This record gives sequence, C-alpha cells and structure tokens, in this order.
Amino acid sequence: MFERRRFLQTSLCAGISYLTYGGVAGADDAAVDAAPDYRLTRDVPTKLFDGKRCWSHPRAGIVRGAGRGGDPRVVMTMNTLDLSGSDVFKGVFGMQTDDLGKSWTAAAEMETLAPRIEDIKGQERPVALSDFWPKWHAKTKTLLGTGHTVVYTPEWKVTRPRPRHTAYAVYDPKQSQWKTWRKMDLSHDEKFNDAGAGCTQRFDLTDGTILLPLYFVPAGKNSHVTIARCGFDGTTLTYLENGTELYIDDKTRGLHEPSLTRFDGKYFLTIRNDKRGFITRSDDGQQFEPIQEWRFDDGQPLGNYNTQQHWVTHSDGLFLVYTRRGANNDHVFRHRAPLFMAQVDPQRLRVIRETERVLVPERGARLGNFGVTDISPDETWVTVSEWMQPKGVEKHGSDGSVYVARIHWAKPNGLV
Repeated sequence: MFERRRFLQTSLCAGISYLTYGGVAGADDAAVDAAPDYRLTRDVPTKLFDGKRCWSHPRAGIVRGAGRGGDPRVVMTMNTLDLSGSDVFKGVFGMQTDDLGKSWTAAAEMETLAPRIEDIKGQERPVALSDFWPKWHAKTKTLLGTGHTVVYTPEWKVTRPRPRHTAYAVYDPKQSQWKTWRKMDLSHDEKFNDAGAGCTQRFDLTDGTILLPLYFVPAGKNSHVTIARCGFDGTTLTYLENGTELYIDDKTRGLHEPSLTRFDGKYFLTIRNDKRGFITRSDDGQQFEPIQEWRFDDGQPLGNYNTQQHWVTHSDGLFLVYTRRGANNDHVFRHRAPLFMAQVDPQRLRVIRETERVLVPERGARLGNFGVTDISPDETWVTVSEWMQPKGVEKHGSDGSVYVARIHWAKPNGLV
C-alpha cells in the first residue's frame, strides 16, 4: 500500500485552483512509484449558457512557434449545442491564445467550419461538422483537425439511419482561420458509408503517416471500430488501409469513439460502449488483441459507460481520463462528471485506483466530451465544457463553463 501526498491551495485569482501531487511514499508497486509527479491548475477562458445554447466539444491544438516568444499558439474549437434538441450542433466557434492562456481572443463563429446544405438522397439537408479534434501534424507542420459529419432533417433533428463521413480541416496560421472543411474519401467500401472520426484521439507517426481511429456501421450491424492508416500532405487526408475491425455482439449500439496512443513501444486503444468502456493493445497500431473491459487494479469494474475516454501520455507514465459511476454522482446524466485521471498499468491493462484524481469537479452538468492536448514537454491540457442538459443541471452550480485543466509535469515529457 502507498499514499500519494496531496496538497490543496486556493488561488487569490477567481476561477483558478491548484492541486499539487508529491511523490509516492512507501509504494510497493514499481510502476506507480515511477509515475511522473504533476501539479494541476484550472481556469475558465469562456462560458456560455443562455437557456438556449451552451458550448460543447472544446478541444485545442497547437501551432508551433506561432505564439509569443517562440511559444506555440493554442487554437481551440467548440460547437454550439442547441438545448432544445439532442446533439444539435449549429455552428463551430474558435478562439486562440498566443501566450499559453494568459489571454484569449473572444470566441468567434468560423464560417469555413459551419454547417452547409447538401443533397442527401434527393433532399436538401443541413450537414454539420462535429466532434472535431485539432492536432499538430509534425511532419507537415500543419494543424489538422478531424471529426465527422452529422446530417439533420430540415427541422434540425439527427437523421437516423444516417449517412456519416469522416471530416477534416486545416488551419491557416497566417490568416488565423480554418480552411473549409472537407470529407475523407472512403467510397471504396460500402461498409464505410456511415463512418466517422468523431471525438477520436489519433496518433501520428514520425514519417507523417496518421493512425486515425474510426467507428463505422456496416449494413445490418452495430458499430465497429478500426484504425485507418492515412496519408496527409498538408492539404489532403487520404485513406490507405485499415487494421483489425473490432466489434461486440451484445445487443448494444456497438463500439464507438476509439482513442489511440503509444507508450513504451506498444499501442493502446480505449473504446466507448453503451454498457462499459473497453481497452485493447497492439504492437503495430493495426492488429489488436481482443478487447477487455476496463477495470481497476483490484479487479472491480471501472464504472465508465456510454461515454468516451481519452489518453494522457507521458514518457514515464500512461494515464486515462474518464468518468464513472460511484462518485456520489447519481444526479449527473450517465455519471459524466466529475472528470477523473488515473495512471494505467500497461502490462495488466488496469487503472490504478490509488492514483485517481479529479481533473474537473462535478457541478451537475456532464463533462463527458473533452480533449487532450500536449502543449509542451512541461504541460498537457485537458479541455472540457459543462454540457447544460437536461434542464435544471444549473441548480448544482454549473454555468456552461469551459475548463482548461493544465497538467504541469514535474519532469519534462520526453514524448513532446
């Protein structure tokens, strides 16, 4: 048994709190003992809740060298969520900081990322870019965002069954704006007629090849997951091939929102499912072991369900960010708050319970749609907004805040 020393301080600056974690005392688990220490700060650069809309899917990417003094520019994108319906995303907004979050531009609507009218089987329908995730592509020195499309009826209700495409866009740092979003061509195979990379965390190889997690719905089946190898030349994202097609036959909607990382020479894939989160592992990022349920190191189920999970990866430790049951949070939709982070045992594929920490506290609203960004060797950011549905969540204190939870590493992250 061990005890990680914890110190709590409250800043004099409104909206910021500091959590500092010291070393592990008396640990008998070598993996935990070697885990990188970190300090956590939180701030709220923007918020939106007017009874009709709130922010959703806030995720950030960096443009190296475009900020002040050689720092990266951090570019955040967010969807507006129409509170009158389900998953109604009528616009994409953006904001940026050139001084590592000391100041941000005001959130502005991005016309190039806006919904557009398309002909869908002979009918004109609104089609929105959603679940977007910007990430720096080192080989081409490009900020590339990936996500998927949502097709709506003229009344802005999600079309079911729906055509869906993997969508992407490229950021132009000279103009400080995104270029018009495009669709990756997957027309070679009918099984990809309903395929997207919404809310998925990709991994880029040093040669520029992109390992892009997709989830897709073959005709007559539930959702499957795979990793697509993609080429990217700074302008066009191109499908090359895909690896293992993972699925589950459990009378649920299947597998969704996979996120990929690499740690200590292995690839790790975390997956959403209606009933439980799943984990699997690979040597090459293409061929994966059978999936297994996420569990704590004591064998108990993690308690995550019907909600995405993502990775925080340091050269000295692998961490999972997630939500779960059992945290005095039965009043929160699908137990999607608070937002936790804990170290993962990469050999046993278990979450180490004693390392669990709250990244963002629970205030009634869900926190299940979030992103992770490696800002520098010293900082990793987790970005998330308070999703103000169902009606009344504000009585617990939520107000539509967008949080930037900054993980300040005590030892630089050698992977960045």
